Amino acid sequence: MKSELDNIFESFDKNNIFKNKFILQTNHQPENIIHRDEQIKQIASILAPVLRGEKASNLFLYGRTGTGKTLSIQYVKNELLKRAKKDYDFKLRIEYLNCKLKKVSDTEYRILAELIKKLGGNIPATGLPTESVYNKFIEIIDSEKQLLVLILDEIDQTVKKIPDGFLYNLTRLNSELSKTQICIVGISNDLTFLDEIDPRIRSSLSEEEVVFAPYNALQLQEILNKRSKEAFKDNIIQEGVIAKCAAFAAREHGDARRALDLLRIAGELAERDNSKKILLKHIDESNNKIERDKILDIIKTEPKQFQAVLYSIIQLCEKQKKNTIVTGDIYNSYHNLCVENKLEILTQRRVSDIIQEFDMLGIINVKVISKGRGGRMREIRLAITDNIVKKAKAIIEDSLNYN
Repeated sequence: MKSELDNIFESFDKNNIFKNKFILQTNHQPENIIHRDEQIKQIASILAPVLRGEKASNLFLYGRTGTGKTLSIQYVKNELLKRAKKDYDFKLRIEYLNCKLKKVSDTEYRILAELIKKLGGNIPATGLPTESVYNKFIEIIDSEKQLLVLILDEIDQTVKKIPDGFLYNLTRLNSELSKTQICIVGISNDLTFLDEIDPRIRSSLSEEEVVFAPYNALQLQEILNKRSKEAFKDNIIQEGVIAKCAAFAAREHGDARRALDLLRIAGELAERDNSKKILLKHIDESNNKIERDKILDIIKTEPKQFQAVLYSIIQLCEKQKKNTIVTGDIYNSYHNLCVENKLEILTQRRVSDIIQEFDMLGIINVKVISKGRGGRMREIRLAITDNIVKKAKAIIEDSLNYN
């Protein structure tokens, strides 16, 4: 066994594939962001007044995952901070918070606690009234003359879990401040997010909007070609690999993040194979791996109601030991699970919509069966492997604190 491990470690020591793997990571900030010039100019124009000590309009960026929203706002943030002069009679502060992070978006309290922490303060993880946390937040930000830009990434994740009154309070904070002015930049992957919040909050939050359209296959190829030159050693990539990688990602709504992940994981798989090149087969293997991981990520980040419906499906499939189950049984099981975990019980129609979402995501297969005069019914079977089912159950049980 030791000699086998030595062979593995030695092959990795040689590292025939990567020159700088970090270039393909999603948190890498390139010097130039291609195909996003227009959006970056728009963001810069909207936020530029902060350099004069003026509050900028609240801004909302939306578009699908991997369309360059976070990359673009981080780029503008860095450029603004470079230009902020030390001899200003005010301080410019720009803070970024990803609302999707575990134990951040769960409650209003936790979001405020994380913001307070970023601003140099400290409060207990739990235990104080939310009003006291707000007061602490106001006290910290209003302690000196400053302009504060709050970038709230994946803000839709927060509103799915807590009332949208939190956003309303944030947008109204300026009326309670004497030295500081706040500008909110919200980022959402959900294109319909703004349609679902209170109209008053929408008008306050999204005074300005910038839309990020998906990348097309040719744009993705350019992004991948540019990054691959810095990430990989010379003559490592088989012809057609970049095009296939871009085609896979373009099919997934033009997601550059997915394209970069596909290429990076393909490189890792080639490295494990001790291959001298990244081959087309490595892209196929990488795509299969990402598909599995994507399903688990969706399950992890969706609301508890979503998780409870899926858990009910998994339980029924295990208990009944059948290949298929029917929607009526699912709702009864879901209802009992909600009662047990003190969750709000959704209507049967809403649960039916969630089941359709599972079908579109490839988590289940739904087949409509005609019963003649008895109408129609839907037969459902799990479309994910036993290994993913096991991991999905563990994720949901942890989320619901369910044993």
